[in-house]
Amino acid sequence: MRYLVDTDWIAYYLRGHRRVTDLLISFRRDGIAVSMISLAELYEGICRSSDPVGDETDLRNFLTGVFVLSIDDNVCRIFGQERSILRKQGLLIGDFDILIASTALYYNLTVLTNNRKHFERIEGLQIIST
Repeated sequence: MRYLVDTDWIAYYLRGHRRVTDLLISFRRDGIAVSMISLAELYEGICRSSDPVGDETDLRNFLTGVFVLSIDDNVCRIFGQERSILRKQGLLIGDFDILIASTALYYNLTVLTNNRKHFERIEGLQIIST
């Protein structure tokens, strides 16, 4: 497993965004994962959708062969460190983004996201965007 897919890329994939779809298909060979935080965000979108049943089926299909990573003590420790650093710098971002980044740091994964504005604030985090 080498990549952690952020919520935005999964949403783009589910909407058929060609560039993201092609990249995710190619990255699957090396293993992709998703944070349970992204999964929660996606379920919020499904609940607001005009086709929640169809959208949940699409999400379930996407998740086939994808690792879903939970939040444990190790990820929480990194979260605390990173949030403290960002707070001291006056550069706080949303807690969900910090949790996703902390998961990537703990598992040494590259984050696949177009939300560079937030994720670039976390030192040592590897990012790929379209």
